[in-house]
Amino acid sequence: MNEAAQLGLGLFGVGECALVGILVGLAVRQRHLRRRLEALLQEKNVVFSFVHDVGEIFSGTLTAELPELLKRVLFYALRTTRGGAGALYLTDPNDGLLHIQATSGVFPPLSGSLGDGYKGALSKLRYVEDVLRRQSIRLGEGIVGETASTGLAILVADGDLDRRVPQYDDENLHIRSLLAVPMRFRNEVLGVLVAVNRVDALPFNASDESLLQALADQASVSVYYARFSSALAEKKRLDYDLSLANGIQASLLPKEIPRLSGAELAAFSVPASQIGGDYYDFIRIDDRHLGIAIADVAGKGVTGALVMSMCRTVLRTKAPGCLDPASVLRALNAVMSEDLSADMYVTMLYMVIDVQDRTLRVARAGHVTPLVVPGNRGQPYLIESSGMAIGLADCATFDALLEDKTVVLGPGDILLGYTDGITEAMDRNQNEWGLLNLCTTVQLSVMTRTSASGVADRVRGRLLEFVGDTAQYDDMTLVVLKLG
Repeated sequence: MNEAAQLGLGLFGVGECALVGILVGLAVRQRHLRRRLEALLQEKNVVFSFVHDVGEIFSGTLTAELPELLKRVLFYALRTTRGGAGALYLTDPNDGLLHIQATSGVFPPLSGSLGDGYKGALSKLRYVEDVLRRQSIRLGEGIVGETASTGLAILVADGDLDRRVPQYDDENLHIRSLLAVPMRFRNEVLGVLVAVNRVDALPFNASDESLLQALADQASVSVYYARFSSALAEKKRLDYDLSLANGIQASLLPKEIPRLSGAELAAFSVPASQIGGDYYDFIRIDDRHLGIAIADVAGKGVTGALVMSMCRTVLRTKAPGCLDPASVLRALNAVMSEDLSADMYVTMLYMVIDVQDRTLRVARAGHVTPLVVPGNRGQPYLIESSGMAIGLADCATFDALLEDKTVVLGPGDILLGYTDGITEAMDRNQNEWGLLNLCTTVQLSVMTRTSASGVADRVRGRLLEFVGDTAQYDDMTLVVLKLG
Protein backbone atom coordinates (compact mmCIF):
# COMPACT_ATOMS: atom_id res chain seq x y z
CA MET A 1 0.00 0.00 0.00
CA ASN A 2 1.38 3.34 -0.99
CA GLU A 3 1.87 6.23 1.32
CA ALA A 4 -1.22 8.12 0.14
CA ALA A 5 -3.53 5.19 0.83
CA GLN A 6 -2.20 4.78 4.32
CA LEU A 7 -2.77 8.47 5.02
CA GLY A 8 -6.39 8.20 3.83
CA LEU A 9 -7.12 5.30 6.10
CA GLY A 10 -5.61 7.20 9.03
CA LEU A 11 -7.79 10.18 8.31
CA PHE A 12 -10.89 7.98 8.11
CA GLY A 13 -10.06 6.51 11.57
CA VAL A 14 -9.71 9.93 13.07
CA GLY A 15 -13.02 11.07 11.57
CA GLU A 16 -14.77 7.93 12.75
CA CYS A 17 -13.55 8.47 16.31
CA ALA A 18 -14.69 12.05 16.21
CA LEU A 19 -18.11 10.98 14.96
CA VAL A 20 -18.40 8.38 17.68
CA GLY A 21 -17.47 10.99 20.24
CA ILE A 22 -20.11 13.35 18.91
CA LEU A 23 -22.75 10.61 18.98
CA VAL A 24 -21.84 9.67 22.54
CA GLY A 25 -22.02 13.32 23.58
CA LEU A 26 -25.42 13.66 21.97
CA ALA A 27 -26.65 10.57 23.76
CA VAL A 28 -25.44 11.88 27.13
CA ARG A 29 -27.00 15.22 26.39
CA GLN A 30 -30.26 13.53 25.43
CA ARG A 31 -30.32 11.53 28.66
CA HIS A 32 -29.64 14.72 30.62
CA LEU A 33 -32.43 16.53 28.82
CA ARG A 34 -34.75 13.60 29.39
CA ARG A 35 -33.99 13.61 33.11
CA ARG A 36 -34.45 17.37 33.17
CA LEU A 37 -37.77 17.02 31.35
CA GLU A 38 -38.88 14.35 33.77
CA ALA A 39 -37.91 16.61 36.69
CA LEU A 40 -39.83 19.51 35.19
CA LEU A 41 -42.86 17.30 34.61
CA GLN A 42 -42.60 16.06 38.18
CA GLU A 43 -42.41 19.65 39.47
CA LYS A 44 -45.38 20.50 37.24
CA ASN A 45 -47.34 17.64 38.75
CA VAL A 46 -46.34 18.78 42.23
CA VAL A 47 -47.54 22.32 41.49
CA PHE A 48 -50.80 21.04 40.01
CA SER A 49 -51.20 18.78 43.03
CA PHE A 50 -50.47 21.75 45.30
CA VAL A 51 -53.15 23.86 43.62
CA HIS A 52 -55.59 20.97 44.00
CA ASP A 53 -54.61 20.52 47.64
CA VAL A 54 -55.18 24.21 48.40
CA GLY A 55 -58.61 23.89 46.84
CA GLU A 56 -59.31 20.83 48.96
CA ILE A 57 -58.27 22.70 52.10
CA PHE A 58 -60.63 25.58 51.36
CA SER A 59 -63.57 23.40 50.36
CA GLY A 60 -66.10 23.17 53.16
CA THR A 61 -64.15 25.36 55.60
CA LEU A 62 -67.26 27.39 56.36
CA THR A 63 -68.83 24.33 57.96
CA ALA A 64 -65.72 22.40 59.07
CA GLU A 65 -64.74 22.36 62.72
CA LEU A 66 -61.27 23.67 63.51
CA PRO A 67 -59.74 20.28 64.52
CA GLU A 68 -60.95 18.72 61.25
CA LEU A 69 -59.54 21.67 59.26
CA LEU A 70 -56.12 21.38 60.93
CA LYS A 71 -55.88 17.67 60.18
CA ARG A 72 -56.74 18.41 56.56
CA VAL A 73 -54.06 21.10 56.32
CA LEU A 74 -51.42 18.76 57.76
CA PHE A 75 -52.41 15.93 55.43
CA TYR A 76 -51.94 18.03 52.31
CA ALA A 77 -48.78 19.63 53.70
CA LEU A 78 -47.13 16.22 53.92
CA ARG A 79 -48.44 15.21 50.52
CA THR A 80 -47.03 18.39 48.98
CA THR A 81 -43.57 18.01 50.53
CA ARG A 82 -43.51 14.19 50.57
CA GLY A 83 -42.86 14.42 54.29
CA GLY A 84 -42.90 11.22 56.30
CA ALA A 85 -44.30 12.84 59.46
CA GLY A 86 -45.49 16.23 60.53
CA ALA A 87 -47.19 18.39 63.12
CA LEU A 88 -49.21 21.57 63.29
CA TYR A 89 -48.83 23.97 66.22
CA LEU A 90 -51.13 26.89 67.05
CA THR A 91 -50.49 29.82 69.36
CA ASP A 92 -52.90 30.01 72.28
CA PRO A 93 -54.26 33.59 72.51
CA ASN A 94 -54.61 33.24 76.29
CA ASP A 95 -51.08 32.24 77.29
CA GLY A 96 -49.11 33.02 74.10
CA LEU A 97 -47.68 29.47 74.05
CA LEU A 98 -47.59 27.09 71.11
CA HIS A 99 -49.58 23.89 71.54
CA ILE A 100 -49.66 20.97 69.14
CA GLN A 101 -53.04 20.55 67.47
CA ALA A 102 -52.49 17.81 64.88
CA THR A 103 -49.84 15.17 64.14
CA SER A 104 -49.25 12.61 61.42
CA GLY A 105 -46.80 9.73 61.33
CA VAL A 106 -44.12 9.21 63.96
CA PHE A 107 -43.37 12.81 64.79
CA PRO A 108 -40.54 13.26 67.32
CA PRO A 109 -40.81 15.99 70.00
CA LEU A 110 -38.79 19.05 68.95
CA SER A 111 -38.41 20.39 72.50
CA GLY A 112 -38.19 18.91 75.97
CA SER A 113 -37.53 15.21 76.39
CA LEU A 114 -39.32 11.88 76.12
CA GLY A 115 -38.88 11.05 79.79
CA ASP A 116 -37.97 7.73 81.38
CA GLY A 117 -41.19 5.97 80.43
CA TYR A 118 -40.51 5.72 76.71
CA LYS A 119 -38.42 2.55 76.78
CA GLY A 120 -40.97 0.61 78.80
CA ALA A 121 -44.05 1.93 76.99
CA LEU A 122 -46.27 -0.74 75.43
CA SER A 123 -47.17 1.59 72.56
CA LYS A 124 -44.29 3.94 71.85
CA LEU A 125 -46.31 5.82 69.25
CA ARG A 126 -49.09 6.51 71.77
CA TYR A 127 -46.49 7.50 74.37
CA VAL A 128 -44.87 10.02 72.01
CA GLU A 129 -48.27 11.47 71.08
CA ASP A 130 -49.11 11.91 74.77
CA VAL A 131 -45.79 13.70 75.34
CA LEU A 132 -46.48 16.02 72.41
CA ARG A 133 -49.99 16.84 73.63
CA ARG A 134 -48.69 17.80 77.08
CA GLN A 135 -45.92 20.04 75.80
CA SER A 136 -46.16 23.78 75.32
CA ILE A 137 -43.51 25.83 73.51
CA ARG A 138 -42.59 29.43 74.25
CA LEU A 139 -41.85 31.92 71.49
CA GLY A 140 -38.16 31.65 70.57
CA GLU A 141 -37.83 28.17 72.09
CA GLY A 142 -36.32 25.62 69.68
CA ILE A 143 -37.10 25.41 65.99
CA VAL A 144 -40.87 25.77 66.42
CA GLY A 145 -40.59 28.74 68.79
CA GLU A 146 -37.99 30.41 66.58
CA THR A 147 -40.18 30.04 63.51
CA ALA A 148 -43.16 31.53 65.34
CA SER A 149 -41.06 34.35 66.82
CA THR A 150 -39.34 35.44 63.60
CA GLY A 151 -42.11 34.57 61.16
CA LEU A 152 -39.49 32.96 58.91
CA ALA A 153 -39.20 29.38 57.64
CA ILE A 154 -36.41 27.06 58.81
CA LEU A 155 -35.03 24.37 56.47
CA VAL A 156 -32.63 21.81 57.91
CA ALA A 157 -31.14 19.65 55.15
CA ASP A 158 -29.12 17.46 57.53
CA GLY A 159 -30.49 17.01 61.03
CA ASP A 160 -27.25 15.45 62.27
CA LEU A 161 -25.36 18.70 61.64
CA ASP A 162 -27.81 21.14 63.22
CA ARG A 163 -27.68 21.57 67.00
CA ARG A 164 -31.29 22.77 67.12
CA VAL A 165 -32.49 19.32 66.05
CA PRO A 166 -32.93 16.90 69.00
CA GLN A 167 -31.23 13.52 68.71
CA TYR A 168 -32.89 10.28 69.79
CA ASP A 169 -31.45 6.78 70.09
CA ASP A 170 -34.52 5.24 68.51
CA GLU A 171 -34.12 5.17 64.72
CA ASN A 172 -37.86 5.76 64.32
CA LEU A 173 -37.41 9.18 65.90
CA HIS A 174 -34.26 10.13 64.00
CA ILE A 175 -34.64 13.41 62.12
CA ARG A 176 -32.74 13.35 58.83
CA SER A 177 -34.27 16.50 57.38
CA LEU A 178 -36.75 19.06 58.65
CA LEU A 179 -38.86 21.91 57.31
CA ALA A 180 -40.79 24.36 59.51
CA VAL A 181 -42.85 27.26 58.13
CA PRO A 182 -44.93 29.91 59.94
CA MET A 183 -48.68 30.09 59.49
CA ARG A 184 -49.17 33.82 58.92
CA PHE A 185 -52.30 35.94 58.67
CA ARG A 186 -51.74 39.64 58.10
CA ASN A 187 -49.06 40.58 60.66
CA GLU A 188 -49.82 37.74 63.05
CA VAL A 189 -48.24 34.29 63.28
CA LEU A 190 -51.05 31.89 64.10
CA GLY A 191 -48.86 28.80 64.35
CA VAL A 192 -46.16 26.65 62.79
CA LEU A 193 -46.39 23.81 60.26
CA VAL A 194 -43.58 21.21 60.46
CA ALA A 195 -42.62 18.33 58.16
CA VAL A 196 -39.77 15.85 58.81
CA ASN A 197 -38.00 13.15 56.77
CA ARG A 198 -39.03 12.98 53.11
CA VAL A 199 -40.28 9.53 52.18
CA ASP A 200 -37.79 9.32 49.30
CA ALA A 201 -34.91 9.80 51.79
CA LEU A 202 -33.84 13.02 50.05
CA PRO A 203 -33.47 16.22 52.06
CA PHE A 204 -36.09 18.94 51.83
CA ASN A 205 -35.15 21.67 49.36
CA ALA A 206 -35.98 25.26 48.52
CA SER A 207 -38.83 24.16 46.25
CA ASP A 208 -40.41 22.22 49.16
CA GLU A 209 -40.06 25.28 51.35
CA SER A 210 -41.74 27.57 48.81
CA LEU A 211 -44.64 25.21 48.28
CA LEU A 212 -45.16 24.52 51.98
CA GLN A 213 -45.01 28.22 52.84
CA ALA A 214 -47.54 29.02 50.13
CA LEU A 215 -49.85 26.29 51.42
CA ALA A 216 -49.41 27.48 55.02
CA ASP A 217 -50.20 31.08 54.06
CA GLN A 218 -53.36 30.06 52.24
CA ALA A 219 -54.43 27.68 55.00
CA SER A 220 -53.86 30.38 57.64
CA VAL A 221 -56.76 32.37 56.22
CA SER A 222 -59.09 29.42 56.76
CA VAL A 223 -57.67 28.72 60.22
CA TYR A 224 -58.12 32.37 61.26
CA TYR A 225 -61.75 32.49 60.18
CA ALA A 226 -62.46 29.04 61.60
CA ARG A 227 -61.18 30.31 64.95
CA PHE A 228 -63.27 33.45 64.57
CA SER A 229 -66.33 31.41 63.68
CA SER A 230 -65.76 29.13 66.68
CA ALA A 231 -65.41 32.13 69.00
CA LEU A 232 -68.57 33.66 67.54
CA ALA A 233 -70.49 30.41 68.04
CA GLU A 234 -69.25 30.25 71.64
CA LYS A 235 -70.38 33.83 72.23
CA LYS A 236 -73.81 33.03 70.84
CA ARG A 237 -74.03 30.02 73.11
CA LEU A 238 -73.04 32.11 76.13
CA ASP A 239 -75.52 34.82 75.18
CA TYR A 240 -78.24 32.21 74.96
CA ASP A 241 -77.10 30.76 78.28
CA LEU A 242 -77.29 34.18 79.93
CA SER A 243 -80.64 34.96 78.34
CA LEU A 244 -82.04 31.67 79.58
CA ALA A 245 -80.59 32.27 83.04
CA ASN A 246 -82.12 35.76 83.10
CA GLY A 247 -85.49 34.26 82.26
CA ILE A 248 -85.22 31.61 84.97
CA GLN A 249 -84.08 34.16 87.53
CA ALA A 250 -86.89 36.59 86.73
CA SER A 251 -89.50 33.83 86.94
CA LEU A 252 -88.34 32.85 90.44
CA LEU A 253 -88.66 36.30 92.00
CA PRO A 254 -91.98 37.26 93.63
CA LYS A 255 -94.55 38.53 91.14
CA GLU A 256 -95.95 40.96 93.73
CA ILE A 257 -94.99 42.36 97.12
CA PRO A 258 -97.15 41.12 100.06
CA ARG A 259 -99.32 43.66 101.87
CA LEU A 260 -98.84 43.76 105.63
CA SER A 261 -100.81 45.32 108.46
CA GLY A 262 -98.51 47.71 110.30
CA ALA A 263 -95.56 47.41 107.90
CA GLU A 264 -94.54 48.07 104.31
CA LEU A 265 -92.37 46.03 101.96
CA ALA A 266 -90.46 46.92 98.80
CA ALA A 267 -87.71 45.29 96.76
CA PHE A 268 -85.72 45.50 93.55
CA SER A 269 -83.16 43.35 91.76
CA VAL A 270 -80.93 44.68 88.98
CA PRO A 271 -79.22 41.72 87.25
CA ALA A 272 -75.70 42.10 85.92
CA SER A 273 -74.68 41.13 82.39
CA GLN A 274 -73.10 38.03 83.97
CA ILE A 275 -75.85 36.40 86.00
CA GLY A 276 -74.78 35.95 89.61
CA GLY A 277 -77.93 34.35 90.95
CA ASP A 278 -79.39 36.89 93.39
CA TYR A 279 -82.71 35.81 94.87
CA TYR A 280 -85.24 37.22 97.30
CA ASP A 281 -88.57 35.90 98.50
CA PHE A 282 -91.42 36.47 100.95
CA ILE A 283 -93.12 33.56 102.73
CA ARG A 284 -96.32 33.94 104.72
CA ILE A 285 -95.98 31.81 107.83
CA ASP A 286 -99.26 32.82 109.49
CA ASP A 287 -101.41 35.95 109.97
CA ARG A 288 -98.77 37.86 111.96
CA HIS A 289 -95.47 36.33 110.82
CA LEU A 290 -93.70 36.79 107.49
CA GLY A 291 -90.49 35.14 106.31
CA ILE A 292 -88.08 37.33 104.34
CA ALA A 293 -85.25 35.66 102.41
CA ILE A 294 -82.45 37.12 100.34
CA ALA A 295 -79.69 34.99 98.83
CA ASP A 296 -76.70 35.10 96.49
CA VAL A 297 -75.77 31.99 94.52
CA ALA A 298 -72.08 31.67 93.66
CA GLY A 299 -72.27 30.60 90.04
CA LYS A 300 -72.88 32.02 86.61
CA GLY A 301 -75.41 31.45 83.88
CA VAL A 302 -77.88 28.61 83.82
CA THR A 303 -76.03 26.70 86.56
CA GLY A 304 -76.48 29.54 89.04
CA ALA A 305 -80.11 30.01 88.05
CA LEU A 306 -80.85 26.31 88.51
CA VAL A 307 -79.25 26.33 91.96
CA MET A 308 -81.39 29.34 92.80
CA SER A 309 -84.45 27.41 91.64
CA MET A 310 -83.55 24.49 93.89
CA CYS A 311 -82.95 26.89 96.78
CA ARG A 312 -86.39 28.49 96.30
CA THR A 313 -88.13 25.11 96.15
CA VAL A 314 -86.54 23.83 99.35
CA LEU A 315 -87.10 27.11 101.17
CA ARG A 316 -90.80 27.19 100.30
CA THR A 317 -91.08 23.60 101.49
CA LYS A 318 -89.32 24.07 104.84
CA ALA A 319 -90.28 27.62 105.86
CA PRO A 320 -94.09 27.51 106.23
CA GLY A 321 -95.12 27.00 109.86
CA CYS A 322 -91.58 27.50 111.23
CA LEU A 323 -90.80 30.63 113.26
CA ASP A 324 -87.13 29.73 113.79
CA PRO A 325 -85.07 31.01 110.82
CA ALA A 326 -81.96 29.06 111.90
CA SER A 327 -83.90 25.79 111.73
CA VAL A 328 -85.02 26.64 108.20
CA LEU A 329 -81.44 27.33 107.08
CA ARG A 330 -80.18 24.11 108.66
CA ALA A 331 -82.85 22.14 106.81
CA LEU A 332 -81.96 23.97 103.59
CA ASN A 333 -78.28 23.13 103.97
CA ALA A 334 -79.02 19.48 104.76
CA VAL A 335 -80.92 19.10 101.49
CA MET A 336 -78.71 21.21 99.20
CA SER A 337 -75.16 20.56 100.40
CA GLU A 338 -75.07 17.05 98.95
CA ASP A 339 -76.10 18.28 95.49
CA LEU A 340 -73.83 21.32 95.18
CA SER A 341 -70.51 20.93 93.38
CA ALA A 342 -67.25 21.94 95.03
CA ASP A 343 -67.25 25.40 93.42
CA MET A 344 -70.89 26.18 94.21
CA TYR A 345 -72.32 27.64 97.39
CA VAL A 346 -75.20 29.88 98.50
CA THR A 347 -75.19 32.71 101.00
CA MET A 348 -78.60 33.45 102.53
CA LEU A 349 -80.18 35.80 105.01
CA TYR A 350 -83.48 34.56 106.39
CA MET A 351 -85.58 36.65 108.79
CA VAL A 352 -88.97 36.19 110.43
CA ILE A 353 -90.84 39.36 111.41
CA ASP A 354 -93.76 39.48 113.82
CA VAL A 355 -95.63 42.51 112.52
CA GLN A 356 -97.71 42.85 115.70
CA ASP A 357 -94.97 43.17 118.32
CA ARG A 358 -92.18 44.12 115.83
CA THR A 359 -89.99 41.19 116.92
CA LEU A 360 -87.42 40.19 114.28
CA ARG A 361 -85.54 36.88 114.33
CA VAL A 362 -82.50 36.68 112.08
CA ALA A 363 -80.24 33.83 110.86
CA ARG A 364 -77.42 34.41 108.43
CA ALA A 365 -75.73 31.68 106.34
CA GLY A 366 -72.62 33.62 105.35
CA HIS A 367 -74.68 36.47 103.86
CA VAL A 368 -74.17 40.22 104.14
CA THR A 369 -75.28 41.54 107.55
CA PRO A 370 -78.72 43.25 107.53
CA LEU A 371 -78.93 46.97 108.35
CA VAL A 372 -81.44 48.79 110.55
CA VAL A 373 -81.96 52.55 110.25
CA PRO A 374 -84.07 53.67 113.26
CA GLY A 375 -87.18 55.71 112.62
CA ASN A 376 -86.35 57.99 115.56
CA ARG A 377 -83.24 59.18 113.70
CA GLY A 378 -80.99 57.16 115.96
CA GLN A 379 -77.71 55.58 114.96
CA PRO A 380 -77.98 52.89 112.22
CA TYR A 381 -76.79 49.45 113.29
CA LEU A 382 -76.05 46.01 111.84
CA ILE A 383 -77.67 42.83 113.16
CA GLU A 384 -74.61 40.65 113.66
CA SER A 385 -74.87 36.85 113.79
CA SER A 386 -72.53 33.99 112.94
CA GLY A 387 -72.95 31.45 110.16
CA MET A 388 -71.38 30.06 107.03
CA ALA A 389 -72.55 29.68 103.43
CA ILE A 390 -74.69 26.72 102.40
CA GLY A 391 -72.70 23.96 100.72
CA LEU A 392 -69.24 24.82 102.10
CA ALA A 393 -69.02 22.28 104.94
CA ASP A 394 -70.66 19.22 106.42
CA CYS A 395 -73.98 19.58 108.22
CA ALA A 396 -72.49 19.28 111.70
CA THR A 397 -70.11 22.17 111.13
CA PHE A 398 -72.80 24.30 109.46
CA ASP A 399 -75.29 23.66 112.28
CA ALA A 400 -72.75 24.45 115.02
CA LEU A 401 -71.74 27.80 113.50
CA LEU A 402 -75.25 29.06 112.67
CA GLU A 403 -76.66 31.55 115.18
CA ASP A 404 -80.22 32.82 115.65
CA LYS A 405 -80.47 36.50 116.71
CA THR A 406 -83.60 38.32 117.94
CA VAL A 407 -84.12 42.11 117.99
CA VAL A 408 -87.13 44.32 118.64
CA LEU A 409 -87.70 47.07 116.11
CA GLY A 410 -89.31 50.42 116.78
CA PRO A 411 -91.95 52.46 114.98
CA GLY A 412 -90.71 53.82 111.67
CA ASP A 413 -87.59 51.63 111.68
CA ILE A 414 -86.31 50.62 108.26
CA LEU A 415 -84.77 47.17 107.83
CA LEU A 416 -82.59 46.49 104.80
CA GLY A 417 -81.53 43.12 103.45
CA TYR A 418 -79.25 43.23 100.42
CA THR A 419 -76.55 41.47 98.43
CA ASP A 420 -72.94 42.62 98.24
CA GLY A 421 -73.58 43.92 94.72
CA ILE A 422 -75.19 46.96 96.43
CA THR A 423 -72.33 48.03 98.70
CA GLU A 424 -69.54 46.84 96.38
CA ALA A 425 -70.83 48.60 93.26
CA MET A 426 -68.05 50.71 91.72
CA ASP A 427 -67.79 53.91 89.74
CA ARG A 428 -65.38 54.52 86.87
CA ASN A 429 -62.58 55.31 89.34
CA GLN A 430 -62.99 51.95 91.12
CA ASN A 431 -64.52 53.57 94.21
CA GLU A 432 -67.08 51.43 96.06
CA TRP A 433 -70.49 52.84 96.92
CA GLY A 434 -70.16 51.29 100.35
CA LEU A 435 -72.24 50.92 103.49
CA LEU A 436 -71.89 54.61 104.41
CA ASN A 437 -73.61 55.81 101.24
CA LEU A 438 -76.38 53.25 101.78
CA CYS A 439 -76.93 54.46 105.38
CA THR A 440 -76.91 58.14 104.36
CA THR A 441 -79.45 57.53 101.61
CA VAL A 442 -81.84 55.70 103.94
CA GLN A 443 -81.40 58.24 106.75
CA LEU A 444 -82.52 60.93 104.32
CA SER A 445 -85.61 58.82 103.60
CA VAL A 446 -86.33 58.62 107.34
CA MET A 447 -86.22 62.39 107.68
CA THR A 448 -88.61 62.83 104.76
CA ARG A 449 -90.92 60.05 106.03
CA THR A 450 -90.58 58.18 102.74
CA SER A 451 -92.50 54.95 102.15
CA ALA A 452 -90.77 51.59 101.74
CA SER A 453 -91.11 51.75 97.96
CA GLY A 454 -89.80 55.32 98.07
CA VAL A 455 -86.75 54.11 100.03
CA ALA A 456 -86.09 51.39 97.45
CA ASP A 457 -86.45 53.88 94.58
CA ARG A 458 -84.14 56.40 96.23
CA VAL A 459 -81.45 53.79 96.94
CA ARG A 460 -81.66 52.49 93.39
CA GLY A 461 -81.51 55.98 91.88
CA ARG A 462 -78.55 57.10 94.02
CA LEU A 463 -76.73 53.84 93.37
CA LEU A 464 -77.14 53.92 89.60
CA GLU A 465 -76.16 57.59 89.56
CA PHE A 466 -72.97 56.72 91.44
CA VAL A 467 -72.10 53.83 89.12
CA GLY A 468 -72.81 55.82 85.96
CA ASP A 469 -71.75 54.08 82.77
CA THR A 470 -69.42 51.63 84.56
CA ALA A 471 -70.12 48.01 83.59
CA GLN A 472 -72.00 46.16 86.32
CA TYR A 473 -70.16 43.02 87.43
CA ASP A 474 -72.60 41.67 90.02
CA ASP A 475 -76.33 41.61 90.66
CA MET A 476 -77.72 44.35 92.90
CA THR A 477 -80.65 43.28 95.08
CA LEU A 478 -82.37 45.08 97.96
CA VAL A 479 -85.32 44.28 100.22
CA VAL A 480 -86.84 47.07 102.38
CA LEU A 481 -89.10 46.57 105.40
CA LYS A 482 -90.51 49.73 107.02
CA LEU A 483 -92.51 49.41 110.23
CA GLY A 484 -95.49 51.66 110.92
